[in-house]
Amino acid sequence: MDFLYVVSGLILLVVGGNWLLKSAVGLSLRLNISKIIVGLTVVSFATSLPELIVSVQAALNGHPDIAVGNVLGSNIGNIGLVLGVVLLINAIQIDKSFFATDWPTKMIASTLLFVFLLMDGKLSRAEGFIFIALLILFLLYLVKQNKKVIVDISEIKEEVMPYMKIFGFLAIGGFALWAGSELLVEGAVNMAKTIGVSERVIAVTVVSIGTSIPELASSVIASIKKENDISIGNIIGSNIFNILSVLGITAIIKPIENIDPRILSQDIYWMLGFGLLLLPLVLLPRRGSLSFKEGILLLISYCVFIYFTIK
Repeated sequence: MDFLYVVSGLILLVVGGNWLLKSAVGLSLRLNISKIIVGLTVVSFATSLPELIVSVQAALNGHPDIAVGNVLGSNIGNIGLVLGVVLLINAIQIDKSFFATDWPTKMIASTLLFVFLLMDGKLSRAEGFIFIALLILFLLYLVKQNKKVIVDISEIKEEVMPYMKIFGFLAIGGFALWAGSELLVEGAVNMAKTIGVSERVIAVTVVSIGTSIPELASSVIASIKKENDISIGNIIGSNIFNILSVLGITAIIKPIENIDPRILSQDIYWMLGFGLLLLPLVLLPRRGSLSFKEGILLLISYCVFIYFTIK
């Protein structure tokens, strides 16, 4: 039953996120908001909605390890699993924005999270506001530079939906996200108790992989279409949003305390390590390129992370 709860919750999160995205884009087009704004805000935020809803729900229900472990595991999975799979499908030529904005912002956000957790082992409401302020500055910079570096906004269709349909998608999507988060968190907590592992282990493995499905799907589709700049941008952008928006909003709503010490002594270092690994992979042996070999290396690294986490 716990496994069914987790699977059902993940399905509802994916479906709910998709419906909510449709309603948000439809409303944006109705209000004549430019595509670049829609892409950098609405679409980017929507891909991180499963992580956001699950982390908020977990924090409110008194499960801080799931709230933080979900984000750390998703960020590790986005690089090790998602990018690894994408590179098996197609090689990627890295855009200049990776060096100028994407990777530096990702590492700044990751380092800031590391510092906040290292100081007192928790995320306060004030630190949550700092994350949100940084996110706003990042988005403003991207809009000013007019760079499409986070998500694929060329796929946003011009179809103008009626308001009834927009709010219908909004209501159904919102309900599906809420129900999915309830089922996923309850199933994950009970599964941890049944198997005899910590909530942290379930969070950084099962929960994080599940909530990374939207990133995996969109990145694989982009890779098949050979839209490689979108693939890497989507992955890095999602990691930035996971830290700044997901943990930022979660900490504002409910400060995250009493975190498992192993998140601070192991998982946070794995996340930083995968982020740092990207730079030499991009620079060597051929500058600005990622291929099949790098994909194999990332997938092996991710398997090693899963092994040591479960062990």
